[in-house]
Amino acid sequence: MRIAYVLNTYPQPSHSFIRRELHALERQGFTVTRLAMRGPDMALVDPGDRAEAERTEYVLDRGMPALLGGLFGLALRRPALVLHAAARAWRMGARAGGLSGRLRHLVYLAEAAHVRARCAAEDVRHIHAHFGTNAAAVAHLCHALGGPGYSFTVHGPEEFDAPRALSLGEKIAASRFTVGVSSFGRSQLCRWVDHADWPKIHVVHCGIEYSRFTDAIPTPENGPLRLVSIGRFVEQKGQMILLPAMQEICAKHPDTVLHLVGDGPLRPEIEAGIAAAGLTENIKLIGWLDEVAIRAELDAAHALLMPSFAEGLPMVVMEAMAAARPVIATYIAGTPELVRPGETGWLTPAGDPSALAAAACELAEMSHENRDAMGQSARRRVLARHDVDTEAAKLAELIRAAQTP
Repeated sequence: MRIAYVLNTYPQPSHSFIRRELHALERQGFTVTRLAMRGPDMALVDPGDRAEAERTEYVLDRGMPALLGGLFGLALRRPALVLHAAARAWRMGARAGGLSGRLRHLVYLAEAAHVRARCAAEDVRHIHAHFGTNAAAVAHLCHALGGPGYSFTVHGPEEFDAPRALSLGEKIAASRFTVGVSSFGRSQLCRWVDHADWPKIHVVHCGIEYSRFTDAIPTPENGPLRLVSIGRFVEQKGQMILLPAMQEICAKHPDTVLHLVGDGPLRPEIEAGIAAAGLTENIKLIGWLDEVAIRAELDAAHALLMPSFAEGLPMVVMEAMAAARPVIATYIAGTPELVRPGETGWLTPAGDPSALAAAACELAEMSHENRDAMGQSARRRVLARHDVDTEAAKLAELIRAAQTP
């Protein structure tokens, strides 16, 4: 059975979970057509991402005249269908915000017409999109244009910040099914649809590939406390709160080292903040790394530090746990479904640098045996809950069941 993955920007370093899920579905026997609106906006470091880029068709590369021409051609053949879909796009655009929202959704309609044509040419039976934003809008409008039925995965937090502007309820209602990546995520989706539609909202976790974590080395036994934080440098990830937290940590454990892996628009502000706080010897900005190098960073660390203000269910938390590393994270969204205080790590209030510092100092003062025991507990928990093939099998069953009239 051939399905299509409809995505906005793909691949991206911070979205490796999509690649893993897609590959797991191929192991389930699906043939997957990759349709992304645009390519990555940064150099791809990971070989797996580069390979995916080679296999992905980029819709906007065709150019807007060609996309509008395809929509116009469909309108000549099926005028009523296109008029109905255009009216839907116009209404969705109005919710998104004025004239710019309407025009943006008409672009989505042109993209959807191309996706419809590609799906017809390749006999695609089902579309799955990731994120409830523009990719889901394209899948939704493609279906309105007579394309295949669709489903989509909602991660958060963007979708939960603006559900009305994103027409989230309408997208869920018209879908064959909708996926949340955590129980928390499912609960947020249930807020925006009628109770009758709740059964079509399912939980399918993002998964990790066990083959990447068959060995888990002990935490470092000697040397200073070593922490790692991984993620895009954007407001919701909360890296700026790490600066006062590290000042408190270093007051007690002055040789502590924190590696910030990632990049993003806040990098200049973070660099300036590190210098102003006098932490240039303690905090190092590493940039984006491939999967092998990220694993090396986790292996070299005593724990993962995740200071986020908003999340879905962070992939980096799963990977740290699979590498048998305790996690110090904020008590938000789906994170408490993974991190168990005192068992697999610490949960702290978001925005509280002193609480993050206290947890890190507690970690520093633990015995090596207790740190390792916590890491092993984390590993057992995540491997039991987030195996990518187990989770992909759930998604595969939903897709197959959706083909039954």
